[in-house]
Amino acid sequence: MPDPILRLALPSPLRRLFDYRAPPGVPRSALQPGARLRVPFGRRELIGILIEVTDHSEVPADKLKPALQLLDAQSPLPPALFKLCLWTAQYYQHSLGDTLSWALPVLLRQGEPAEVRQERFWSIAPGAQLDDPRLSRAPRQRDALKTLAQHPHGVAHSLLSTLQLSKDSLDLLHEKGLVHVNIRRHAASARHANWLAQPELPLNPEQRAAAEAVRTGFGSFNAFLLAGVTGSGKTEVYLQLIRETLEAGKQALVLIPEINLGPQTLARFEQRFNARIALLHSAVNDRERLEAWLAARDGEADIIIGTRSALFTPMQRPGLIIIDEEHDASYKQQEGLRYHARDLAVVRAHQENIPILLGSATPSLESLHNAHSGRYALLHLRERAGGAKQPRFLRLDVKSRPLDSGISGPMQQAIGQTLAAGQQVLVFLNRRGFAPTLLCHDCGWLSECPRCDARMTVHQRSHELRCHHCGHVERQPSNCPKCAKVDLRPVGAGTERAEERLAILFPKVPVLRVDRDSTSRKEAMNNLLSTIQRGEPCILVGTQMLAKGHHFPRVTLVAILDADGGLFSADFRASERMAQLIVQVAGRAGRAEEPGKVIIQSHLADHPLLVQLTEQGYFAFAEQALSERRGAGLPPFCHLALLRAEAHKPGQAEGFLDHACTEAELLLDELKLSGIELLGPVPAPMERRAGRYRAQLLVQGETRAALHRLLNSWTAALEQMPSGRAVRWSLDVDPIDLF
Repeated sequence: MPDPILRLALPSPLRRLFDYRAPPGVPRSALQPGARLRVPFGRRELIGILIEVTDHSEVPADKLKPALQLLDAQSPLPPALFKLCLWTAQYYQHSLGDTLSWALPVLLRQGEPAEVRQERFWSIAPGAQLDDPRLSRAPRQRDALKTLAQHPHGVAHSLLSTLQLSKDSLDLLHEKGLVHVNIRRHAASARHANWLAQPELPLNPEQRAAAEAVRTGFGSFNAFLLAGVTGSGKTEVYLQLIRETLEAGKQALVLIPEINLGPQTLARFEQRFNARIALLHSAVNDRERLEAWLAARDGEADIIIGTRSALFTPMQRPGLIIIDEEHDASYKQQEGLRYHARDLAVVRAHQENIPILLGSATPSLESLHNAHSGRYALLHLRERAGGAKQPRFLRLDVKSRPLDSGISGPMQQAIGQTLAAGQQVLVFLNRRGFAPTLLCHDCGWLSECPRCDARMTVHQRSHELRCHHCGHVERQPSNCPKCAKVDLRPVGAGTERAEERLAILFPKVPVLRVDRDSTSRKEAMNNLLSTIQRGEPCILVGTQMLAKGHHFPRVTLVAILDADGGLFSADFRASERMAQLIVQVAGRAGRAEEPGKVIIQSHLADHPLLVQLTEQGYFAFAEQALSERRGAGLPPFCHLALLRAEAHKPGQAEGFLDHACTEAELLLDELKLSGIELLGPVPAPMERRAGRYRAQLLVQGETRAALHRLLNSWTAALEQMPSGRAVRWSLDVDPIDLF
């Protein structure tokens, strides 16, 4: 019988499989698809995943290298997840090896065993005496032995420091035969008899109807869109459905958009359930992430909570998937494997034959379109839970009004009145830093990034200029680099500048800034939230972070300092994002007894979009936006793919895209495809970024099937193109940013 040939997917951008011979001494029967193998690759060693075992290879036998080591007796990825990865690689036109690598925790990618860690346990040896004469001059060893004697089942090695046990003392006791060490696997904590740790809240009729609709869909694939106004109690609906899932012996997966919502969500779930909860996001260290991933795979975690990458967590008994804030753009991965976790979650639910619930106060136009066309069942929550009233909107025209660090006189008055009434204020500004740029009053010089077509942001605290696009940092100059004069002025307002000015205007109340800079340290966000929850008068100044899912019962005024950014953007999604952001930020106001008020500063206060949004609400805006998109033939009424290229020299990226465009036109003829348009190539809206020149080519298809037929052949041709070697290129299927 010929030697088996192993076809492996390797973590490389190349969209192909690699052939190897089996490792010496490993029988064919031990080679199971999905298992990991360590293999030589050029001068490196890589961890590959076995896709199939075959008898033939296109590679000459003398060129085939043997794999070095088989790491698994069986695949660490369950069949359902393996199937999802195959679908993902094909749909997003990404290498299978790289896709499988994204789906595995870092330690498994590095070759660690795919098993729950075993730990050393120290225990007192049978027959050991506490008054052993050998310990008469060793008080520390004697104390250690006494402590161990109080733990007849042994003490885990990781808990030694908690019990103030020194490893040196235990090693000496071990040599004397007074202590035993044994290796044990961590026992899974036993299931609690009652899932609820605290009673559930009563549901209002709308919440009850929504929960009932999802409940009837248990046990098979059904997609539900829960469109509930901010503060309508969507989380309570999630919690009650999860309790039913747990009672049925199944697991639930909950995706959240932001890491910062993790601790808050985890706390609510831990208070409610006697359940084993696994938390997976990028702030969890690699070891904890692997332990949580394995606990979910082996059925030892009941609820899995995480950000977009948690979608690839295996579940032994899947029962329900929930996507909270489904409209959020952070569900889309913007580099490497450019998948959309919300869309992929629907595919996963379909493959695993379980229900999925997408929740948002401002559903994406794609999800609303899916609901209108019958793909999703639409469930509405129009009332706020507990009888809280919807906030009132006021548009404040700031044309020709003087602005003090971005804050108008009437806005300052409204903030002062709210604080005087003992309540809290949220000031929203979608810009980090002190001011968007630095200007020389004498010669007009502007602080531009040397590596991007963008201006650098002034960060006053650190006396730095930072580029928020490529990360370039330099010291803030004291003189103008062009004319050497000293009259350098910050132009525009950022969160730091607003914070500084508000602290001067309202010296008696704390001003808390919540943005990526102020919450980068561990526990910083929790400390800020606990200060806010105390309910004393204060001003919160923040960016998008504040718009997401937080519950601030004492905030009664939301001040939006600048709503004009989304009204005139080149991106067709900008108005949708701006509307979502305004409604989400507004939703932080008046969530308890006191009614809330939202004041929006704008130079275009009579703009039809702002008028419609503030007077008729988000759903009226969304219907109007959908009909405009239908007329313009834009998503969700067409399907897009964006080919991006970047190079060190001007013109190189466009040159590659010109070749790519010609190739695509030939393929459209050859495959007899219609309804597909090629737009471009054009320079990217920000042509130079991080020192590279960027260009893009947009492919627009009336049907998804035709677009994917083209992409399947086109990506293979792009890989062979000689001009592609001088550029970095990537294909983004269903892009959400055309930048």
